[in-house]
This record gives sequence, structure tokens and C-alpha cells, in this order.
Amino acid sequence: MASYPLQNLIDRAETVIFGKRREITLALAAFLAKGHLLIEDLPGLGKTTLARALASLSGLSFSRIQCTNDLLPADILGVSVYERQGGAFRFLPGPIFSQVLLVDEINRATPKTQSALLEAMEELQVTSDGETRALPQPFFVIATQNPAHHIGTFPLPESQLDRFAMRLALGYPDVEAERALLTADNSQNRLGTLKAMCSAEDIFRHQQTAQTVFVAPALLDYIQAILSASRQNSHFRHGLSPRAGLSLLAIARAFAYLDGRKAVLPDDIQAILPSVACHRLRLRQNDESARPEDIEAMLRGIPIP
Repeated sequence: MASYPLQNLIDRAETVIFGKRREITLALAAFLAKGHLLIEDLPGLGKTTLARALASLSGLSFSRIQCTNDLLPADILGVSVYERQGGAFRFLPGPIFSQVLLVDEINRATPKTQSALLEAMEELQVTSDGETRALPQPFFVIATQNPAHHIGTFPLPESQLDRFAMRLALGYPDVEAERALLTADNSQNRLGTLKAMCSAEDIFRHQQTAQTVFVAPALLDYIQAILSASRQNSHFRHGLSPRAGLSLLAIARAFAYLDGRKAVLPDDIQAILPSVACHRLRLRQNDESARPEDIEAMLRGIPIP
């Protein structure tokens, strides 16, 4: 294993997304874990820029869908058109047939359109007109979402949220990063300078290697204790699903791999847990998503191995 796999890629991404190294690393860890990423924040904080930067640097095919309330499932999956000359239908694939799919402002699409992504995100295939078609590999969905109180948004159902391995919020830049942003070229110019630093084969190899990182049985016990605690916690409407546990394990391995380590530490699990769990847990008192402090309070009652 290289000392710090993909650190050059993270360094290069930081030239576009200033002062957000941790968020870039977490996003890349989700990718190496073969998970999907939800980025929720206010407009103008770099959500789309981060998605485009990761696609450009990874050397993968990229498509973007701008969600609106009149977007149809066929606009995502594709349509079959009748060709008079051949006397048959021909399928025209939609933007989902790419390796990195940016779904911009996903919560502006209607629930019916949002559901068009469910099969793709879980089974890496789409079914249209009775025929199932495999998606290109690797396949990574990055969805951006505006806060739920914004006008014209539809809440994502729990089945959709659970398919996102991780949710991130970029937040406002610090003073130093914002000054660098103000004095640099605009983001579109900076994105245009990004060149692929690896290929699809390289990404696939990193994904395979990341999932060989050792996890001690005691850490598996720790993950199970976290899942059990979330299900028994009276502050949450329901607990974490088995899929959440698998995401936590896979992303912890990828997070350790990106740090150049061959074994997962308890610190890795604690570092990524809020991003893996908050969007999956809803508070009983107000039905809002759990906050990082809610996760930290839950962790305090679980012995660290």
C-alpha cells in the first residue's frame, strides 16, 4: 500500500475547493467505499464545484442532471424511440449512464422522479420498458440538496436517504480560505485546469484495495454496539439499518486507507459516524435529522475498544 494513496488528488482538489480538505477526503472515502454522496448546504458554497472536481480528477465519465419539479424519470433513465426505417424501437440512454452522476438540487424533483434513482443506486442497473441494463463501473452518485425549508423542495424519503452512504455539509469557508477564493480566478476557470490524475482502472483498484484494510473483531463489536444503541435510543424515531452498518464499515476502511494505514482505528469510526448516521436518523421530538451532537451523545455511552 502506498504511504498516502490519492493524496495528490486531494491536494489538487483543494486548489478548487479552498479550505475543505476534510470534506474532500470524506467524499473520496465514500467513493472508494462504493457508496453515494449527498451534499446538503445553502446555495453558493461549492457543492457542484466539489462534484465536478472529483469527476475531472478521477478521469471518469460525467453527467449532470438539474432537478426541477417538471423533471420526468425518462429524463434521467432514457427513452425508447421508434425508428421507421428499421421498424423497431431503439433505446436512447439518459444521463444516468455515466460513471459519475451529479444530481443537482435533488429535492427539487418530485418523489416519482427521485424514485427513478433507487434501483440504480442499490443494484447498479436500471429497468426501462421491461429491459434491465447495467450501468458503467465504477458508478458514483453525488446529489446536492438545498435545505428543506427552501421554497419548491420535496423531502427525500427514508428509502432514498438510506441509499446515500454519507451526507456532507461544506459550510462557509474560514477567513483565510475566503480571501484565497476572492483573489483567485473564478471556479469555472479553475475547474477547466483540472486534468485527470487517474483512470477508471485506477479507481477500481483503489476501491478493491481499500476494502482489504483490516478491521479487528473488537471494532466489529463496536460497530454493532453503535447500531444497537441507535435502535434503543429514545431520542430517535428509528435506528440505523443494516445498510448503514455496511456503509460505516466500508467508509471506515476507505478513510484509513487514504491515511496510509492498513488497519481501522476507533478514531476512524468516530470521525465518519456523524456523516454516515445523521441523515438516516430522525429526532422524535421534531422529526428533523439528527445532529452531530446527538451522535456524540450516543457515542459517550458506548465503551471504546
